[in-house]
Amino acid sequence: MANTIIKTGLLSLLGACALVTSVQAGGFSRGEADTDILFEEGNVVVRGGVTYVNPGRTFDTVGGAASSDDAFSDDYVIPNFAAKFKLTDNLGCALTYTQPFGASSTYGPDAQLADQLAGIPDGSVNYYTGKEFITNEFGATCDVKFQAGPGDFHVLGGVFLEDFDYTARAYYGTLHLEDDSALGYRIGAAYDIKEYALRIQLMYRSAVDHEADGDFTPGFLDFLLGPDPVFADGYGTLPQSLKLSAQTGVAPGWLVYGSVKWTDWSVLQALNYNITGLGDQQDIYNWKDGWTLQAGVAHAFTEKVAGTINLTWDSGVGNGADIMTDTWTLATGASIKAGPGEFRVGGAVSYLTEGSQSYAEGATFDATADGDWAYALSASYKIAF
Repeated sequence: MANTIIKTGLLSLLGACALVTSVQAGGFSRGEADTDILFEEGNVVVRGGVTYVNPGRTFDTVGGAASSDDAFSDDYVIPNFAAKFKLTDNLGCALTYTQPFGASSTYGPDAQLADQLAGIPDGSVNYYTGKEFITNEFGATCDVKFQAGPGDFHVLGGVFLEDFDYTARAYYGTLHLEDDSALGYRIGAAYDIKEYALRIQLMYRSAVDHEADGDFTPGFLDFLLGPDPVFADGYGTLPQSLKLSAQTGVAPGWLVYGSVKWTDWSVLQALNYNITGLGDQQDIYNWKDGWTLQAGVAHAFTEKVAGTINLTWDSGVGNGADIMTDTWTLATGASIKAGPGEFRVGGAVSYLTEGSQSYAEGATFDATADGDWAYALSASYKIAF
């Protein structure tokens, strides 16, 4: 009985590292819906958590000269919530919330000046001071399981609503675009044998097309457009992904696990938008597809305390329009049964490899970055009934 408790605890523990590693999973990736809650014991299981990330990306040179700007990548926080309801012995459903994609950058004086100067020859001066966007995902996913040999075969599927909110601040004015909701879906399959703490799972998350409306509030361009906001709209696609994960017990109290994830970041070549009076505009990305590989080990020290550590490599998706390079992340987490539920805490450190961007490849100015360090902390609490 004790060994079964330990195995169940180890399978549950893996989520302690899930949040802190997914936030460095390439491109604009942030949170990941906690659908793994469907595999946890209990008629009703509720888990809520939050992750804090300090990305730490700085420019080493800007416009060919050494830069003294502070980090342009802003800190951010990711909320995550999941509630599972066991409807029958073979059917369970979960409601989930997270922020799957996002980005926030504030540019220093060196970057702003380089942005202004780079576009002067062809009249495409942007002079950005900062950009940010965030998405919220509200999902419902169900799991139907069937006994198959020594274990259970699971069919998973559900839908989600994703919103989109984008702001770009520039010398010319401030652009704001918003899409209240767009529909997406996820489907998957899994096989598990609880006796061996074994689970293999394949999960697909669909792409989401966003069509956003908003406005442009003139700054310097008020002489041309007037002082009041003018109508703006835009469109773009956030990517589909496919993730294969596996885990198994290897000795009493020990579990190994790993995953490989493909994300279709090449679908995001640009954010296209139109501003009344200014015409069609673009934020160019020209990204390539991303791959994320993870391997880790977990150990139950007692029936109440377990720990895990993993290493994640994420391939850079940038092609020169920005600096999105390879990332290596070392994460660790702990699970502690406390009070009526389970407390999880995790931490991660990431190394962002060096890279460059250029005006010729679609960037708004030339820049390079040396290797940088990023950090993340995560905490959550789970109650099961």
